Amino acid sequence: MSKVQVVTDSDSSLSPELAARFGIKLVPIIIRFGPESYQTNIDIDDRLLFQKIDYVNKLPTTDAPSSGAFAAAYNEAFVAGAREILCICVGSKMSKTYESALLATREFPGRRIKVVDSQYMTMGQGFLAIAAVEALAGGATLDEAASLIEAMIPNLYAFASLSTLKYLAMSGRVGRIVAGISSALDIRPILSMKDGSLQMVDRIRSHDAALERVVNLTVAALAKKTIYRAALYHINNPEDARLLEAMLREKLPMPAEILTVPFTPGLSVHAGDGLVGGVYYAQ
Repeated sequence: MSKVQVVTDSDSSLSPELAARFGIKLVPIIIRFGPESYQTNIDIDDRLLFQKIDYVNKLPTTDAPSSGAFAAAYNEAFVAGAREILCICVGSKMSKTYESALLATREFPGRRIKVVDSQYMTMGQGFLAIAAVEALAGGATLDEAASLIEAMIPNLYAFASLSTLKYLAMSGRVGRIVAGISSALDIRPILSMKDGSLQMVDRIRSHDAALERVVNLTVAALAKKTIYRAALYHINNPEDARLLEAMLREKLPMPAEILTVPFTPGLSVHAGDGLVGGVYYAQ
């Protein structure tokens, strides 16, 4: 059994059950509605998040885990018998989580804690954590496991469709007039990951056309590659996740197991209810 504990944050979209399956320790992103704070996967999930948003008609703020939260996770791992820790964080261009995880290492002089910037989020980050666990279980050292997952990052691909601009309007990222027109015309932004951040690559009219565009982008990116890992993520939209899986399986030789996970509140608050997409590791 490996004596290296893998730690990641909840922006990895790993559910507590999936994290437990692989022995990964999760540090929660914090959601704040005024003076009230909630820990992702502990006090709040995507369904409760949007119930509260629609009730108060205002978006909450999100906080990266504090260095103290990471220090507590590291300490728990060492007390439980870990000799070293590999921590994999949501991309540093999107969050200060990586900074907090690094800062927490100062509390453990003489202990080996390696912190990796995943340059990703959701199950792209989650895949790195799972791959690290598997490598360590196979006998890899801390440094070898870290090098392996860093080499995986350029071979991660992600595409998603937003269902509405309502929540981006609430955040101030787009104007309410633009969001209203887009809603009336059923315009759905298509997103992808590039250079460590989420970027819009297209705008498509209608639900069906948006899903088809996500599939076509995925096929164009992966048609000549072997897909080793695949996961679909959604925000309160398991129906579209199932539909997307069926469409992808018709077009591509997908892995036998495709994970389906919630996007999770730390990410969902920025994307809005109804998002659906997928992330893949392929070479």
